[in-house]
Amino acid sequence: MIRAKRPVRRDRARVWSAAVALACALTWSSTPTTTAGPSDTGLKGAIDTILTDPRLDGGAASVVVADATTGETLYQRDGADRLMPASNTKLPTSVAAMALLGPDYRYRTDALSTGSRHGSVLRGDLYLRGTGDPTTLAEDYDGLAAQVAKSGIKRITGRLIADDTRFDTQRLGRSWAADDESSYYSAQISALTVAPDTDYDSGTVVVEAAPGAEPGAAPRLTLTPPTGYVDIDARTARTVPAGRPDTLTVERRHGSNTISVSGDIPVGANPTKEWVTVWEPTGYAAAVFADALAAHGVRVTGPARLGRPTPKDAKPLATHTSMPLKELMHPFMKLSNNMHAEALTKTIGHETAGKGTWNAGLAAISAHLATEGVDTATLRQVDGSGLSRMNNIPAAQFAKLLLAVRTAPWYADWYASLPVACAPDRAVGGTLRSRMCKTPAALNARAKTGSLTGASALSGYVTDAGGRELVYSIVLNNYLASSVKSIEDAIVTTLASSTGTTTTLVRPSAPRAAASATGTTLECSWRKPALC
Repeated sequence: MIRAKRPVRRDRARVWSAAVALACALTWSSTPTTTAGPSDTGLKGAIDTILTDPRLDGGAASVVVADATTGETLYQRDGADRLMPASNTKLPTSVAAMALLGPDYRYRTDALSTGSRHGSVLRGDLYLRGTGDPTTLAEDYDGLAAQVAKSGIKRITGRLIADDTRFDTQRLGRSWAADDESSYYSAQISALTVAPDTDYDSGTVVVEAAPGAEPGAAPRLTLTPPTGYVDIDARTARTVPAGRPDTLTVERRHGSNTISVSGDIPVGANPTKEWVTVWEPTGYAAAVFADALAAHGVRVTGPARLGRPTPKDAKPLATHTSMPLKELMHPFMKLSNNMHAEALTKTIGHETAGKGTWNAGLAAISAHLATEGVDTATLRQVDGSGLSRMNNIPAAQFAKLLLAVRTAPWYADWYASLPVACAPDRAVGGTLRSRMCKTPAALNARAKTGSLTGASALSGYVTDAGGRELVYSIVLNNYLASSVKSIEDAIVTTLASSTGTTTTLVRPSAPRAAASATGTTLECSWRKPALC
């Protein structure tokens, strides 16, 4: 069962702007091929030893280490093998976003109308137009409604029309697992959506269930944001005596906005808190905005309508502008936010080809990777986030990309968005915040994590004990162990412990994994609170 994370922080500018300032200071062969660079100082033997860990027996490993300054390959094991990179797929997506959209790119969400004003009455329809912002909160829609009310409008005779046409209507990515549809990391993608808190998991609501005062009582339920767009069915949920097992589950029914809360929660137990996706996020945004209008005394006479384009002659009544991309990169990369990756992919498609589709966005990402020296003929990318198990990218191509971007004008902003090993603040350490602590890699290594069942990856930068910056990419697949994160950590810590003349072998620690309610295990970047 996914458990509660830290309390929601509402002041997103303070949280993420402070984080920005702080962060800125192929085919599998049964016989692995490993090689060392010409200046090997025992690095090959050390990493080879780490990769003999029995958790990788029968699995696959693609590992490349290079000198960040010279580009010299210091170590490679099956670097050309195409493996499933999970969320390391966000590396090419984020790089292309910074290059093609620019670090100062912002999204706009507008309220517009073609109607005529008659005192406090607007005769006509009110359009809510989104451009893909995955960070809009209920308070942002409240701000739009306040602007409409401040203009003097109290009644709108037409309908509220939600314009999500900047993106196509394909809501879910290619080969995404059907049994993930209710999970916060697999939300539907729309140009109009709502995030419930400042982790910005767009297209989700937060359901919190606390035990009742006594056995037999119904759990106390809280929904964030408060909205009638979803219904909660808790008829089979109950409070049980203290000490009894906690079996409470929260899940949305397929094809609907009914969220089922079922099972037992003991008296005195901590609340269960789940981030649950909605069905059709455009309607969710329209419902939240309609509630905000009503709260500000603006009545819309007609019903809402979804998916209609805003007329070209519509005049703006209110505007919300997102944080710039260089700031959005922090919750995106630090917290490995899948929905940000997919919104950016479709945004890239719209801005480069006039089509807010996965195909257009991925084509532009691929074209940009080629300009960075990545051999795009050796990889397959089918989504922006890595949620699809069809993605295949060799470690050698990740290493090429990490080397190439160091000269980009936006590199400092992008580099600052990478999670930092053992940095305890979630806004800085992100998915690495509890890894490699009490080692030379702590507060040193920066990397993008990746996790799917049987797939794990870690790619980024670390400075060794001699002051030399290194690039590394580690992609591990087809293992049966619950976690291989400590194997990745051992490699990076070995790099951080070594100098240009000697190598210090650091062996992997025993694995750590968290059991879910079903008895399976979930890696840290797929849990709430993520970031173990």
